[in-house]
Amino acid sequence: MRTGKSDISGWLVRPAGGHPWAVLVAVLAATAAHAARTTPDGGMDNAIVVRAARTWLAGGSPYDDPHFLYLPSAVLAAVPQALLPGAVLRVLAPCAVTVLLTLAWACALRLHRVPLGSRLAVLGLTGLALGFAPFGHLVRLGNWTVTATVALPLALLLASRGRWTGAGVVIGAAVALKPLLAPVVLLFLFAGRWRALGAAVLVPALVSAAAALAMPDPAGFFTRTLPFLLHGDDGFVRLYEASPAAVLPRLGVPPALAQGLAVAAASAGVLCAYRRWRRADAGPLRLAETGAGLMLSAFLVSRPSYDHYLLVVLPLLLAGLPSAGSVARGVWFWIALVPQVPGLTWPWLEGERRRAFRDAFTLCVLAVTVAQQAGTGAAGAGERVPGGRAPERERAPAAPF
Repeated sequence: MRTGKSDISGWLVRPAGGHPWAVLVAVLAATAAHAARTTPDGGMDNAIVVRAARTWLAGGSPYDDPHFLYLPSAVLAAVPQALLPGAVLRVLAPCAVTVLLTLAWACALRLHRVPLGSRLAVLGLTGLALGFAPFGHLVRLGNWTVTATVALPLALLLASRGRWTGAGVVIGAAVALKPLLAPVVLLFLFAGRWRALGAAVLVPALVSAAAALAMPDPAGFFTRTLPFLLHGDDGFVRLYEASPAAVLPRLGVPPALAQGLAVAAASAGVLCAYRRWRRADAGPLRLAETGAGLMLSAFLVSRPSYDHYLLVVLPLLLAGLPSAGSVARGVWFWIALVPQVPGLTWPWLEGERRRAFRDAFTLCVLAVTVAQQAGTGAAGAGERVPGGRAPERERAPAAPF
């Protein structure tokens, strides 16, 4: 990690005292407890998956519910929850989401070689819990997006240590639970890691095919869910979507034009992610920014695209704060997060059904900010690696204390 000599970076990576950790524990416990008290069935979104598993156990098709947007393997993964009493589930689900978000932050820190006992470790997670509204939303909803939030930094951490096949297995397992991380397979393609690419594709394909054989409607994902995702024609869902393809029509832009603009923006984002990878500087920023760029590009065009999807990339970017040239060192990274500050009221956007405009602002500004890293990385952020491939294994330098 190159932190520079005259900024706050050295302070951030030094050990934190006991009091900040006590505050963090209190904040996370309060967040989970509030969700347990106010949301039935472990959160509205988690309830959708649990209900699908219960439907399957009763002999029905989980795809009878149009809001079940998961592969067949997710049904089997939800069976243990479906067997739990409701009182246990409503407490267990928010606690599990909170623990997984903490684990995601820890993986992002280790990717950037930041000590887990550092000030950034405790202050960063406290800031996410208190100052980033989608964090609380994800805990209350119990959405399975949290599996992708953990899987992406874990996979990139494995890749940074030369364990590319393991990274592919992690991404494949996450896709089997929820197809959110499917765009990350392009990273393996950029890197020429064919075994990792094969693992990322084969794991969800084989697991889902096996699970589908146990379903009364084996092709339900392709005949019901996929058309729903492609058309995005659910009026209720559309109000909460943050992608330009959903937001621009609400401002009077023709839907076809809005979709075309979103596809063009996403394509440009993928190209910038590829250029960022080809810049081939050593260090974790290359992996983090390429992976984040691919995911943000997908969020620009995907239907649906919700505010809590941002948690898939935000820990990766924020944990790079001590590194020179990182996205988190730029002012636009912080400007993008302003609309997500809880309790901040915006004129004409007060209603919950209009928060999609704030989410779209954050998504688009973050996407542009990360895309700019393709050609404007700060000097000294890393050394070039011949051939455009990441080193098999990089030895992490000792953190400054």
